[in-house]
Amino acid sequence: MATGSGEDISPDDLPDGLVVADGDGQVVLFNRAAARMTGLDPGSALGKALEDALPLEGLDGRAWWPLARPYGGLRITTGHPERNLLLPGGTEILVSSRYLREERGGRVSRVVVALRDTRHRAREELSRAELVSTVAHELRSPLTSVKGFTATLLAKWDRFNDDQKRLMIETVHADADRVTRLISELLDIARIDSGRLTVRRQVVDLKRTIDRHLAGMVAAGEDPDRFTLTVADGLPELWADADKLDQVLANLLENAVRHGAGHVTIVVEPAEDGAEVTVMDQGEGIPPELHDRVFTRFWRSGRRGGTGLGLYIVRGLVEAHGGRIHVGQAPGGGGLFRFLLPAGTPDFLD
Repeated sequence: MATGSGEDISPDDLPDGLVVADGDGQVVLFNRAAARMTGLDPGSALGKALEDALPLEGLDGRAWWPLARPYGGLRITTGHPERNLLLPGGTEILVSSRYLREERGGRVSRVVVALRDTRHRAREELSRAELVSTVAHELRSPLTSVKGFTATLLAKWDRFNDDQKRLMIETVHADADRVTRLISELLDIARIDSGRLTVRRQVVDLKRTIDRHLAGMVAAGEDPDRFTLTVADGLPELWADADKLDQVLANLLENAVRHGAGHVTIVVEPAEDGAEVTVMDQGEGIPPELHDRVFTRFWRSGRRGGTGLGLYIVRGLVEAHGGRIHVGQAPGGGGLFRFLLPAGTPDFLD
């Protein structure tokens, strides 16, 4: 196995256990992680029958390999999805398998078994639980507000004048927007995590797009003198998903305004056959020791609320374009976010 840089990678370098058996059912590979998880000696496992070298049981105590039948089952079977199985002694482990055949419907030439510690599953379940808790908390506030105002209007409509009614309806409208944004975030996360995020490329004008976002912020009450946009010459024609680029820019600019302070500077310049966008503020910035956590789920600065999902989504959207993003410190000590988007090509040329 090798990387694109030419460095050899051994199966023993893999973090997960890997066991491979040949077409005769004999183990030909038993990596170091598999040995650590099972407590078995790799040397003694090589050459043994798969079911002897890696005895597995279902949670009901029945032997697993006679049920899986990798060599004698249906010829259309390609393997088994990850499931909880037991090692000798009762240790629970996550096991998935892949059956490689010489041809479609032919005999099995390799059985590849992946092993993972159940702590991985526990971390995933904890992440899901945290997501559910966060979503429930974020939904409760706007829905409580909507319920309260609509109930009040329905019960006491004639007691309010037009200005009071309008204020309550505008509040309901704003809270409905909050719920819509949260649902959109959840859908984005599902697409990013499953690899189903679709990028629909078209020519985009970065300067015009950023100008539109800044105009919206000024219309919402921000001082126009707070922003400086610098666009360098020589930008390539940029093919990107306009909607997803809007999400990225909106999130970074809102972060600079809400969490930062002072002047907000946006710089657009050509870089590596693409365009690089930098957003800087003059706030406290993000401590260097926290830079690695900024783009993870549920990260928050600690000063403001929110779901903590925005920057996780931003990174997913940028990487879906083949780009990259990083966080740093602005020259004056504030926050700095810089992302690179490749020039790209139309969808029909990708």
